[in-house]
Amino acid sequence: MGSTALIVGASGLIGHELLQLLLQHSGYEKITAVVRTSLDVVHPKLEQRVIDFEQLHALPEELIRNSDLFCTLGTTMRKAKTKSNFLRVDYEYPMTLGRLAQRYGAAQLLIVTALGADSGSRFFYNQVKGKVEEDLKQLSLPSLRIFQPSLLLGERQEFRLGERISMSLAKRLSFVFAGKLGKYKPVAAAAVAKAMLHEARMRQRGTRTYTSDEIFQLATEKQP
Repeated sequence: MGSTALIVGASGLIGHELLQLLLQHSGYEKITAVVRTSLDVVHPKLEQRVIDFEQLHALPEELIRNSDLFCTLGTTMRKAKTKSNFLRVDYEYPMTLGRLAQRYGAAQLLIVTALGADSGSRFFYNQVKGKVEEDLKQLSLPSLRIFQPSLLLGERQEFRLGERISMSLAKRLSFVFAGKLGKYKPVAAAAVAKAMLHEARMRQRGTRTYTSDEIFQLATEKQP
């Protein structure tokens, strides 16, 4: 029998790419996408669970036990509008998933945060990312994989002017991101998804964090 996967955040930039990879991978026999609204995706291996994310804690044990749990949730202050809303999406929901993974025995938890995640940062965004990393590490999880991409490249549904400008500059100055600066190199959302799938299939225990340079390297390796 193949593996099962549960993905939360499948409508996002990375989540969309990851869902397609999971559906195509022969090692998975069932993928459950937990979403707020139905996705325009139909596949014999896919089950969609449309829920209010305030009810994430009520997800049943059978979806989680022995499954690979992928969290690609994330928002921006512009979309969230308030710090409390941002905390809900980028801290509370991932922590709920982490506690479920611990309680019901998920095989592993793989989550996307961000480069610069640091609970002691003066920047609220980085504070929250760092705090969720720290608190997930305190849980008793057999395998925790944390992916910290730098600037994400890809076509989003919503237009972000600042991000588009940064992407354009980053592409023109790609030669700058060499050596120790490699972790700051912009990375495609598709590459992050490939790296997450690669590490999920490696089935390694313990906790590990990957920055953009490591993500890029994993994305180029053959999928196990």
